[in-house]
Amino acid sequence: MERAQAAQVMAELAKLYPEARPELNFRNPFETLIATILSAQCTDRRVNQVTARLFPLYPDAKAMAQLTPEELEPLIRECGLYHNKAKNIVAACRALVERYDGEVPDNRAELMALPGVGQKTAGVVLMAAFGDPQIPVDTHVFRVSRRIGLADADTPEKVEVQLRALLERDIWIFGHHLLIWHGRRVCHAQRPDCKNCPLNAALCGHCVDK
Repeated sequence: MERAQAAQVMAELAKLYPEARPELNFRNPFETLIATILSAQCTDRRVNQVTARLFPLYPDAKAMAQLTPEELEPLIRECGLYHNKAKNIVAACRALVERYDGEVPDNRAELMALPGVGQKTAGVVLMAAFGDPQIPVDTHVFRVSRRIGLADADTPEKVEVQLRALLERDIWIFGHHLLIWHGRRVCHAQRPDCKNCPLNAALCGHCVDK
């Protein structure tokens, strides 16, 4: 897809979802990091229910670093994959305390050196907590961008590279949310609602699951 057509696609999505924004609840970089780790293979709604109980008890890295993974597990069990998530969260919090006095770093390399933090999670934290232009590729962004022709790479990391090259930098953050909202509301993983998609045929013409 050419840059001009990609801009049209994003403009159509912006008309459809002018209020697109993060659906995870967080108030600071620490909460952003923990909520994003918990969101892997879990709905934002469920994560928000868990963090509403978790953060008042353990509001920062120093408090959460005092836990063992076994103590954290029952508090986050509803998010799924809780064994690995608890292990990574506790280890990440201890690393934050040891290396950064409990503060979350604002650069990709240091974030990705934390346990449980990959490219997508680091991008979300940089974008949501620090306002750094990023376009993290989660399952929705990966699926939707490939379906509508914004990308064709076979890994999230490569799709992110393609999106960065195709889309204007000032649309990256909003574009990330637009693609997620479209994936959750119309372009579902199973049985996408193509007949009600404003991009279907009229604009993008690239959808492969109809």
